[in-house]
Amino acid sequence: MPKRDDIKKVLVIGSGPIIIGQAAEFDYAGTQACRALREEGIEVVLINSNPATIMTDGDMADHVYIEPLTVPVVKQLIKTVDTCAAEFDAETPYFYSVYGGEHEIQPDRSKKKVIVFGSGPIRIGQGIEFDYCCVHSVWTLKEAGYETIIVNNNPETVSTDFDIADRLYFEPLTAEDVQSIIELEQPDGAIVQFGGQTAIKLSQDLMKMGVPILGTSADSVDAAEDRERFDEILEKCQIDRPNGQTVFTAEEALKAANELGYPVLVRPSYVLGGAGMEIALNDGDLKRFIDHITSQFNIEDHPILIDKYLAGKECEVDAICDDEGILIPGIMEHVERAGVHSGDSISIYPPQKISQEMKERIVEYSKRLAKALKVKGLMNIQFIVYENKVYVIEVNPRSSRTIPYISKVTGIPLVDVATNVIIGKSIKEQGYDYGLAPEKKTVAVKMPVFSFEKITGAEIALGPEMKSTGEVLGISEDVEEAMYKAFMGTGLDLPKHKKVICTVKDSAKEEFLPIAKEYHDFGYDLYATQGTYDFLQSHGIPARLVNRINDKENTIFDLILTETVDLVIDIPTRNNNLKAGFLIRRFAVEAGVPIYTSLDTARSLIHALEAKHDNKISLIDITKL
Repeated sequence: MPKRDDIKKVLVIGSGPIIIGQAAEFDYAGTQACRALREEGIEVVLINSNPATIMTDGDMADHVYIEPLTVPVVKQLIKTVDTCAAEFDAETPYFYSVYGGEHEIQPDRSKKKVIVFGSGPIRIGQGIEFDYCCVHSVWTLKEAGYETIIVNNNPETVSTDFDIADRLYFEPLTAEDVQSIIELEQPDGAIVQFGGQTAIKLSQDLMKMGVPILGTSADSVDAAEDRERFDEILEKCQIDRPNGQTVFTAEEALKAANELGYPVLVRPSYVLGGAGMEIALNDGDLKRFIDHITSQFNIEDHPILIDKYLAGKECEVDAICDDEGILIPGIMEHVERAGVHSGDSISIYPPQKISQEMKERIVEYSKRLAKALKVKGLMNIQFIVYENKVYVIEVNPRSSRTIPYISKVTGIPLVDVATNVIIGKSIKEQGYDYGLAPEKKTVAVKMPVFSFEKITGAEIALGPEMKSTGEVLGISEDVEEAMYKAFMGTGLDLPKHKKVICTVKDSAKEEFLPIAKEYHDFGYDLYATQGTYDFLQSHGIPARLVNRINDKENTIFDLILTETVDLVIDIPTRNNNLKAGFLIRRFAVEAGVPIYTSLDTARSLIHALEAKHDNKISLIDITKL
């Protein structure tokens, strides 16, 4: 406590506005305190937010400040990236925020301006496809006369090139960091649907800041993500989906799974790239997956979804929606059955094995969902065709990873058209018809590329959580040739030595039999582990026995080390954590031997090899699709 003689200046804080419970009595007390201090020769500084009081009269204190009685917020201020190393004034439209100082930018308010939010760091599940969408959206907005602003924090993208938008902010995509930009720029609206899940998550915060969300509303996005709301929409639209429940605890999950019947798909909601998604075959699997999800996600924000797993044909559409209808450039069919993440599946346009009836139902369901969700702009829907019925897996009212692919192969610039829809120009006004666009003669195969050899210890068996880090495209007027080109694009160069190692789980052996015969008839020597070897031999398909890794000789490791193996087909028992199977897969990857963990992929490969065994392939001019 300071001594009386040491006190030279005192800050007196008032009571603020006069309200019930805090009236003039406090003003009286403050006034008396100020007078007493000044009589003692002490300098008085007064802060109060109510100018209509005696306390804030000019003669009550030496200095009077009329200010809100709140802790001041330290605001972010915008600085220019100095691209000229201080040699002369930089004029590049690159900006970043700091705490303290002054703004180094004075925004122009003469034109309508729109902020486009990017997707942030490139990672599995959210790659440069979203950057493509942001860039094309900005170009379209510029052509329409808008001032454009990009907010993104990844300098290694095209969207953060200096000449894409009128202004670029290198900022984390969080509400706190975005707020200073909003206050400074005062945009006429923001577009979040092209920046993937990262940008979509800003919707509610932007609305609280008073920024209009252009295109699909935040409420519609929530309706698609929230299980109960989405189920109500599906029921109204008379659309089937796999039976499922939303749970918050392990006990609720076990109860739901046993009611639905195993296998079930387990996943947290509001996540990207199938993060945390697994297929549970029993209670033990489910408990393990729930423990993992609860350790990685806040369940209040990411409720757990339990769905009945259907092993059907998966397909998806990207659609452009306006107030009058939808335009579907094409339906994409996945080669691998449901259970493999769509980003890890081989995708074919136009679909080859979906009946006309199923196509028509997919289009009709897409129309109903677009209308019910009031989508304006882009929408991605994933379906399962199972036992002659169409089920909806999920709907994302935003751009998706397949937008660049389907735009290229159909010739319909989805982002450009969607952006024009968002700013008020209908699909019809842009020269397109509603409904499913006519299918192209050329077949396009999109194939994933993986980086398992660079990720030490990663499990390579495909499942519902995305693992691919890139993709290639094969195009031809023949589906098998397009598939062959896609395999070549991934770096596959077969056949070489015509040796293939096979190790297949018991439940898949019957399905593997015709595939094994095709490889044998094509001239491949089949090397198989004991169970697979016995099965092939008993069905008249020649094979050679190769031992598992824990034997002393003639093991899979020994065979791979001879560098004469073209391929490993390893179909593991799902959720089987046996170390031997994992080591086989890892060893094949690290030895540079192609390995497939899906029979659908292995079948597609041999069909492509059979069709193009003469290695004569056609050339397609991709600029004239």
